[in-house]
Amino acid sequence: MLDLGDLDKIDRIVRVAVRDELGIEPVEMANKWDGGKLVLWPREEGMAAKELPLETFFHKIVMVRDRLRTLEQRINAHAKLSDEEKVELQQYVTRCYGSLTTFNSLFKDKADHFKGSSTEG
Repeated sequence: MLDLGDLDKIDRIVRVAVRDELGIEPVEMANKWDGGKLVLWPREEGMAAKELPLETFFHKIVMVRDRLRTLEQRINAHAKLSDEEKVELQQYVTRCYGSLTTFNSLFKDKADHFKGSSTEG
């Protein structure tokens, strides 16, 4: 029977293999956020705030970005979608990236930023 330590090792191995296969590079959070936390305050008084380490939040944002990239690859490689359908779906994914640009300040390297559609053509 596998214990949690074994499952963690397997999880890390699979993640590394998937990153290698997809060409996903590790992404670093900007140094100014190291050790930081995200605090969500409910509107109602008397309710506890929800705290989350920024590293955890950042990891989730990076996972969303990586999954969007995978979705783009799958759209482009899909045999049954027409070129018009692929373009339409790609535009939707690009708008999703645009919605996530708020989180760009978390990234250490500008090359890792989300980029949405622009009005420049």
